[in-house]
Amino acid sequence: MALPLQTDQEIIKEYCSGDQNRAATVFVRKYQKFVYSTALRYLRSHEDADDAAQEVFINALKHVHNFRGESTIQTWLYRITMNVCSGIARKRKFVSFFTREDGSEIEIASDISTPHQQFENKDFEKNFQSMLAQLPEKQRETFVLRYFDELSYEEISQMLGTSVGGLKANYFQAVQKLAKLLKNSEYMKH
Repeated sequence: MALPLQTDQEIIKEYCSGDQNRAATVFVRKYQKFVYSTALRYLRSHEDADDAAQEVFINALKHVHNFRGESTIQTWLYRITMNVCSGIARKRKFVSFFTREDGSEIEIASDISTPHQQFENKDFEKNFQSMLAQLPEKQRETFVLRYFDELSYEEISQMLGTSVGGLKANYFQAVQKLAKLLKNSEYMKH
């Protein structure tokens, strides 16, 4: 039985000179939630985020032998994800110039059992997403990476190329704005 691949270095080494399928499976499983959630925040469509995530992993695995370790794998994947998402967004913009968009809503999965609770959860999620969209891009991305992805300021600093102090300020401002928006929302008026 093969030893489990735990570190990024072990995964890369196995992919480059061992069992590619095993290493690719471990790599995708380890980072699929991060890549998908990053793509979903940027593209705001589950279908587009799925497509983006597939393209990110295809690109990453094709070029993993070039990874020099100057950043973390997560930072490297973040950059690839943002490039792929930018390409998809440009393509979508170009296509929408010639065709009408159907305006369909994003479906958000819920673990809550009753239909009424599911409706309320989806409604809140949709409204919270629109509150996030009102934040300036740096504040929004810092908040999401820190709060939802639970990354350290140092990791976010590498990804966004912003100082830790600047990130802390962005996060604080994002929290303040979101608190104000939530306070004024229908959810706090019950």
